[in-house]
This record gives sequence, structure tokens and C-alpha cells, in this order.
Amino acid sequence: MMKAIETSISGVKIITPAVFADDRGYFLESYHADQMAALIGENYHFVQDNHSHSKKNVLRGLHYQIRQPQGKLVRVITGEIYDVAVDLRKSSPTFGRWVGCRLSSENKQMVWVPPHFAHGFLVLSESADVLYKTTDYYSPSNERCLRWDDPDLAIEWPVKKSLLLSPKDQQGGFLKEAEVFP
Repeated sequence: MMKAIETSISGVKIITPAVFADDRGYFLESYHADQMAALIGENYHFVQDNHSHSKKNVLRGLHYQIRQPQGKLVRVITGEIYDVAVDLRKSSPTFGRWVGCRLSSENKQMVWVPPHFAHGFLVLSESADVLYKTTDYYSPSNERCLRWDDPDLAIEWPVKKSLLLSPKDQQGGFLKEAEVFP
């Protein structure tokens, strides 16, 4: 049975699956619709699975979609990342706050990032394979990006130099100028 750990931001949850291990290896259910609905409080319909492979010090994000916002169920199958969710709900008491956690192939944890949050991650191992399910389709015209180093967010990334970012992520905007959700 999967278990959920509440984070400091309402809605963002760390999910720990039941792992059945023996001398042959292990087995786990990475997704179970009924259990997930009970843990995250709603039965989201996932429409897309994504797989990201990245080298050490790659920082991806902080991404969100202003229309067609995506909830994301994120897990790591090889390596380790530092995963971050930023609350972009203007009416929320935690608007502009972030929560971060380490996800790895060793701890087998997942994080649920609800719609209306920006999401990003930093690869801590030599490489990492990240899988995530989304509740809506990728929409390039609706995608937005916040700066990873926005001083108003003050995210405490475990590594801050020698980072590898895409040109798009290097040009991310600041929270105070960003389109956000009501």
C-alpha cells in the first residue's frame, strides 16, 4: 500500500510505494489509480507519460503551463535529483513558496506536484532518468518558465555552480512579473 507524506505546501505530497524485495530484486506498483486518488485527494486522469534523461548538474525548469496546467507525478528510475515545486496560486497562503525533496532510484519515492505549480529538478548523480505522468498535454504556446535563481523564490538548490541549463531555462522570468493563477 502506498503512503503519502504531507509537505509544507498544501497539495504537494511525497508518495512512498510499498516495495517487495528479496534476493532476486524488488517489485513495486508505481501507479495505482484508486490508491493514488485516496492519497492525493482527487482522481486525476493522466494523459501523458514523459521520460527525461539528464547528466549531472542539469537543471530543468521551473516550468508550468498558464493554460492546460499540468499536475505531475514524478519519480526517478536511475540516479538522484533534487525536485522542486513552487506554488503559483495567487490566492494561496503559500503563494511564491517552494518545497524541495530528493528523489532517487534508491529511495523509490515519488512527488505529486498539483496543477498550478511550477516544477523543476536538478540532477545530483552522474545521470538520472526521470519519469513523470501529467494530467494534461504539453502545450508549448502555454508553457512558461521561472528563473531557477529568482531571489524572491530563494530556492536552496544543493548545487549552484557549474549548472547546465537550456537556453529557454536561462531566459526564465521572475515571479513578480510572471503570469500566475488566481
